[in-house]
Amino acid sequence: MVSRLVLSFLVFAVLFGPATQGLAQARVEPQEAQPEKPVLRVEVNLVLLNVAVTDSKGRYVTGLRPSDFEILEDNIPQKIASFAEGNEPQRALGDAATAGGSSKREPVASTLGGANVFILFDTSNYMYRGFALAQDAIADFVRSLDSPERVAFYAYSRNLYRGALLTSDRAQVLRGVRSTVAGDQPALYNALLLTLKDAGQFPGRKVLVIFSNGPDESSMVTPEDISELAQSEGIPIYVVSTQQAALDPVSIGVFRQMSTATGGQAYFAKNWRDERKAFDSIRNDVAHLYGLSYYPQPNPNRGWRTIRVKLVGEAAKKYRLRTRSGYRPQPEHVSKQPVTTP
Repeated sequence: MVSRLVLSFLVFAVLFGPATQGLAQARVEPQEAQPEKPVLRVEVNLVLLNVAVTDSKGRYVTGLRPSDFEILEDNIPQKIASFAEGNEPQRALGDAATAGGSSKREPVASTLGGANVFILFDTSNYMYRGFALAQDAIADFVRSLDSPERVAFYAYSRNLYRGALLTSDRAQVLRGVRSTVAGDQPALYNALLLTLKDAGQFPGRKVLVIFSNGPDESSMVTPEDISELAQSEGIPIYVVSTQQAALDPVSIGVFRQMSTATGGQAYFAKNWRDERKAFDSIRNDVAHLYGLSYYPQPNPNRGWRTIRVKLVGEAAKKYRLRTRSGYRPQPEHVSKQPVTTP
């Protein structure tokens, strides 16, 4: 058991190098730099949150304002730096850009509407049954996505197949879907790690949608590693699975834990109609997410930080929300660069 954990850590470290958090970064510099003197640059984490708000019947709540939300990090109140609803662009909020301290910050980096959608398809030997129907459901999902959203399509069995890198060209993504074939043993967590690494290179909102029959027989990393990484990257995980996976209690537990911790959802489809309904529900959920961000207030905790988002006022009495539960911050990076005037 110990050797497997050590091996998992080594694989994780080799694949990732320095840990990535999926947090937008901003730079702080003096307004005027003196000639021939170094300029101090400090990279500050900007934490991005996707928040779903529903009423008692599960219907999405629209029209909320930034003042309806409260964010706590390790029980420390935070000021919202940017806000968006659905596919709106993120908009900076007044003096919130200086919320994490007295230094001036650049505008919020996440300015694109919509979300970058990464799709990961199980093409292992567990998918021989119903493979074509799963392809059809994914293809319909891709066609249904709104125009602001870019899509990447990956597939996995023992290895990861990047069928279409992130693009707005739906035809390219559909070709990637149709090019897949089933076979070989599954290595879901390895594929998830690499997919999250790719997704973390892009700014703005991102979501990960998995179609999987469940079992993992070949990975070198653990589902706990994946769950923490996805939370730190700020990427909700949505899972569409089948009745075959529902027969495996381990798969059920892993899918539910990962989706809940990251602010996504898990669906277990009984037939191909339920698969399509699950993808429709995911599309609807992504279209109704609120996007919030904040610059963390001074916090001595350099390990795992707990995030709590609450509704305030009348909204707190009527609605409930869903988002990720925490993240691990990047180390603050300070550099000195010489600056000369022309």
